[in-house]
Amino acid sequence: MTKTDDLFGRIRMGYLLAESMRLGEWETFARDGLGVHVDRTADAINLRIDDHLSRIIVRKGPAEDVMAIGWEVDDLTTLEILLERLALRQINVTQGTSQEAALRGVTQFWRLVGPKRMDIELYVSAIRTHAPLEMRASGFVTGAAGMGHVAITTREPQAMQAFWQDIFDARLSDEIEDRIDGVNLEFSFLRLNERHHTIATAATRGLRLNPLRTRVHHVNIQAASLEDVTQGYLRCKALGYSMANGIGQHPNDKELSFYVVSPSGFEMELGWNPIAVREENWTPKVYRGISLWGHRPENLTLGNRLGRFKQGLSSLGQSEFTVQGVQA
Repeated sequence: MTKTDDLFGRIRMGYLLAESMRLGEWETFARDGLGVHVDRTADAINLRIDDHLSRIIVRKGPAEDVMAIGWEVDDLTTLEILLERLALRQINVTQGTSQEAALRGVTQFWRLVGPKRMDIELYVSAIRTHAPLEMRASGFVTGAAGMGHVAITTREPQAMQAFWQDIFDARLSDEIEDRIDGVNLEFSFLRLNERHHTIATAATRGLRLNPLRTRVHHVNIQAASLEDVTQGYLRCKALGYSMANGIGQHPNDKELSFYVVSPSGFEMELGWNPIAVREENWTPKVYRGISLWGHRPENLTLGNRLGRFKQGLSSLGQSEFTVQGVQA
């Protein structure tokens, strides 16, 4: 691979598309809980956190899950390299319609089916707006590192990591091993740019099972201040949203955050001040324990545990979709 072909630092998470029949709940959750700007139409709500017209879109539909993640690339050259890689591996790519692009706040995009049958969407130009943000939060950190990160539970961690490394030139930042609620878990953190990780994978050790109904475990957005996190936590608690994990700090990226369950069931992590990776002296490490302190579970009821146990068992009878033709 030549330096020109290396796509590291030229791709970032741009938007996320979810589907829900609970648009009213999502509007309250996002505006009054997380503190982001919300625009509402009859069939969708659009969450803004910066000058991009769309960052998180929730369209009306039955899935109650994440449907697609949009990946912003630097330029047409980067896009062409990605499309060539996909064609070489015989991975089908289609172009989205103008109506679909408008919903996502981009001029045009290209779509492929990624791991776990979640759509991967590629675009160059986001639509930007100077319209003021009406937010309870003071602001969010995006820019060249993208809008945040996503964590995905998987029964096929090697295949999923190979997809991001082979196609997107993702780099391993580090790994974590932990035992949570009686289950041995291993986490891997992949970066596409200076953000410590844009993709995290979580897998059970030994017998691979998936205890979650949703495609993703959580979506992270990075608040501009510590007060944004603490006040967001207090607002979500006061509004009665289920708090998966209270405020705490991770050992690897040092981000301070909390996790709250969204109206669709996957979690939102509101975090602050993660480290940026310096490539010249970075060495991946293995950490023991997902948190330095805090992140105390707040909704681990017997019902939740039994539900995840049943979901994990049922996942053993279903194969997880992997993208063929990729290699780490």
